[in-house]
Amino acid sequence: MLNTLERLCEKGSIRHLDYQFARFIASQEQGNSEAVGFVAGVLSSELAKGHICIEPEASSMISALGLFGDSARQLHGQLSDINWKQVLGSSNCAGGVKSATPLIYDGDRLYLHRYWHYESQLAAKLLSLAEPVVFSAEEKVKLASLLDHLFARNYHGLYQALKKNPLMAMGQRQQLVCDYLDVTEPESLEWEAVEDVVAQAGRVQDLSVLDTLIPTETCLNWQKVAAAVALSRKFAVVSGGPGTGKTTTVAKLLAALVEQGRQKQQDLSIKLVAPTGKAAARLTESIGNAIDRLPVDEAVRQSIPADASTIHRLLGAIPGRSEFQHNASNPLHLDILIVDEASMVDLTLMYKLVAALPDHARLILLGDKDQLASVESGAVLGDICSFSPEGYGHSQKQILQQLTGYRNFPASGQHHLLADCLCTLQKSYRFHAGSGIGQLAKAINSGELSQVSRVWQQGFPDIEYHPLTSVNYSLMIGKLVDEYSGYIGLMHQKTFSTVHEQALAALKAFSRCRLLCAVREGDFGVRGVNDKVEKALSAKRVIQTGGEQWYAGRPVMVTRNDHSLGLYNGDIGLCMPDWSEAEPRLKVFFELPDGSVKTVLPGRVPEHETAFAMTIHKSQGSEFDLTFIVLPTKYTPVLTRELIYTGVTRAKKQLMLFSENTVINQGIKNRTHRASGLRKKLIR
Repeated sequence: MLNTLERLCEKGSIRHLDYQFARFIASQEQGNSEAVGFVAGVLSSELAKGHICIEPEASSMISALGLFGDSARQLHGQLSDINWKQVLGSSNCAGGVKSATPLIYDGDRLYLHRYWHYESQLAAKLLSLAEPVVFSAEEKVKLASLLDHLFARNYHGLYQALKKNPLMAMGQRQQLVCDYLDVTEPESLEWEAVEDVVAQAGRVQDLSVLDTLIPTETCLNWQKVAAAVALSRKFAVVSGGPGTGKTTTVAKLLAALVEQGRQKQQDLSIKLVAPTGKAAARLTESIGNAIDRLPVDEAVRQSIPADASTIHRLLGAIPGRSEFQHNASNPLHLDILIVDEASMVDLTLMYKLVAALPDHARLILLGDKDQLASVESGAVLGDICSFSPEGYGHSQKQILQQLTGYRNFPASGQHHLLADCLCTLQKSYRFHAGSGIGQLAKAINSGELSQVSRVWQQGFPDIEYHPLTSVNYSLMIGKLVDEYSGYIGLMHQKTFSTVHEQALAALKAFSRCRLLCAVREGDFGVRGVNDKVEKALSAKRVIQTGGEQWYAGRPVMVTRNDHSLGLYNGDIGLCMPDWSEAEPRLKVFFELPDGSVKTVLPGRVPEHETAFAMTIHKSQGSEFDLTFIVLPTKYTPVLTRELIYTGVTRAKKQLMLFSENTVINQGIKNRTHRASGLRKKLIR
């Protein structure tokens, strides 16, 4: 069995680390050394693919190693006779859950000890936070009134929509009323009376009569429900696709919590974080816009922070070490923590973040459960959100009804504690019915190829599909050159008062458009496309590389955290002349989450790569007005439904997809699976 791992290592199918770890465990094992060493090597290999644990079973391990044919049959013959429960149960290297052994075997799954500890401790902390908050009758009434105020009906939007087309059919008017007022029980309404009010309304205020004609209990605003869920628990997850208003919801929720704190003479400390600098910058921008629109007094607005940081910066990264300054022994100083783009947070980082929370703190995760899982091991948000289909328990329903006035909450026979902490936003405010991007994302998420095909056939103006021919590939490169010429032009303008102002303008222009790839290598991967775009820009004299690595206009993306510089994996910078110096020289300008600019000499930039194109994985937490996606001509297992969905939902206004039809269809049918025991540990 160890010889099999050695051959796989020589072929590059597993890492040298995996094979050497297998040999080490075998050398320490006092019982069945060959079998325990082998299963340890498989576990190590699977961890590199994002899996937290493995189930020791012959066929699954053979599949994990990518074996087939005679090799698979031969290994299956060796593995099938092994009683893994007995071998691992008696192993001195793979003890039970209370053992201090390098491996932990819980009777079903095998872990590296460290990851079993992370998973177990994270589950225990989340379950303790998930317990219901106890309200007095007076607090419920005040919070219900506050939520009614913060999530008031959108009569202004309804009025504007009605006035756009006064001659629309009755059915269309009724649909508008349902859409803008979140009506879920249209059959219970007196539509004749509603029609009279709508037809006669000469101003927005005239529509307020609908408060009586359309009772609250016939509606369901999921943003309001999400806020109520987060008020009722110290842990909450607000999930939803692009444009569903996650940050708008959390801004209103924070306003409610601040108001509640003021009534108790408490000043709350609130922190906003995201996994990457780019995601933190987006959160800063979106939460700032949401705060400006809040229907609250200025004192409440001032109490809600508009600046977000990265998780690493909040925890206090220590250069050269995996530990952070803040941990269970030195907890963070905060009352409420908001984590955006939570799907990107791996098990290790989520454990360390939650471990550093003080006992009284609230934790609210925002994210899209249908996006890609984290690059590192685990799928924490996906595991937590797997309880969503259960709906709410009886007591949680009662609380939500009292806080929101709604009654139509989903339910199922099975129910667990975590389900009461979840809310999935259903309605996209960015993508309306005429949006191809929204329809395509929804169709991809369904996994139904017929739905995807129908979307393409409807001719939406904001999405384009191009078969991956040589002509279309050249078309893609040409369009990218046209788009990128804009930010490079800004870098040479003389109209800016400071070089930092110019750098911010160029960075903003560069962020309008991006090409996303599924893979790294080849003509359809990041490296190949970056090279093609660079040569095309040089041929048109938009950039002048002079054969050098660094040139004016080169965009770069940091690929390794540098805590001393305050630059992190995923940060985007532009190389341009610093004309503020007596002798201008090239520097790299990065926009930080707070909107300021950091300037770094090219030689000091941490590990990085050219960023005309980036992987879909790296694009998480970003959005682009114009998004290009190119997939390889042959199917590869990295192409999954979650990957394609994530790429499509990076587009805000326009999407151009270049792919073979068979490749994208196979990718949509292939779902990502991350082996984990977190869900089982969260069951209560």
